[in-house]
Amino acid sequence: MNIYILLMTIAIAFLITVLLSPIFIPFLRRLKFGQSIREEGPQSHLKKTGTPTMGGTMIVISVILTSLIMVSKFSSSSISYELWLLIFVLVGYGLLGFLDDFIKIAMKRNLGLTSRQKMIGQIIIALVFYFILRYNDFSTYVQIPGTSIQWELGWGYALLIMFMLVGASNAVNLTDGLDGLLAGTAAIAFGAFAILAWYGTPQAEITIFSLAVVGALLGFLVFNAHPAKVFMGDTGSLALGGSIAAIAILTKLEIILIVIGGVFVIETLSVIIQVISFKLTGKRVFKMSPLHHHYELMGWSEWRVVTTFWLVGLLFAALGVYIEVWIT
Repeated sequence: MNIYILLMTIAIAFLITVLLSPIFIPFLRRLKFGQSIREEGPQSHLKKTGTPTMGGTMIVISVILTSLIMVSKFSSSSISYELWLLIFVLVGYGLLGFLDDFIKIAMKRNLGLTSRQKMIGQIIIALVFYFILRYNDFSTYVQIPGTSIQWELGWGYALLIMFMLVGASNAVNLTDGLDGLLAGTAAIAFGAFAILAWYGTPQAEITIFSLAVVGALLGFLVFNAHPAKVFMGDTGSLALGGSIAAIAILTKLEIILIVIGGVFVIETLSVIIQVISFKLTGKRVFKMSPLHHHYELMGWSEWRVVTTFWLVGLLFAALGVYIEVWIT
């Protein structure tokens, strides 16, 4: 698979998203699918009320179309179960997020699905993912990055898959709080996994899928950068989180996900620390969590927070690639 195919994948996904957006955004506006802003959030965000959400639908459509087009055109064999699995996770978590967004908007329930309902849906998708892997004799070991050490988990691998898919989808969802923040950091993370899937013994279809996500996110960023004309909503964030975890599993880079997804990990830890601190001491460590809101309330502009997080995400991605390519 040459560089021409890789660049073409990004370009097609980018164009599909850019061409869909001028059609889809007014459609969302006519349906009054506008974002509701939490009153307890930063007051500067109240002006974003009514901005069309559920834009993640465009990302999902673009990734599916681009992946199937490119694999069908340049692959000499039929589409592998790995690509169908990635599409299953993308659509499954995307539909779960779509339902969450729809309840928030149509039923005026600001929090959407309950935590239990969302968790059950996430676990069911993860279990289906696991059983399809086992049916195809997928290896259940985990390799320690930078070493040749492999840890066989057996049935414990099912627990790891559930933890990764549920954890990653929620962590990515928490990061989606500022204009362009998630689109940029996710594009960087998926780009890193595309490099690793292409490196060594290339996993062509996973590489194409990863680059399709990069292209779709860059196209979405045209309309999602500050000031955002559309938000991806849980439709996009849950789909992206589940997909990046699925890619890490299929490429046997389960532990590297923690490094490449460092921004998502930090955002999640900031929420956990805030909750634990408040429950135990009645005091908050951060002005507000997730962490990006803390910097906003410190007086940073939204654009400064976003670009700083992009840079940190780039450093984490580079570190993950370095560990896997040069140390291993």
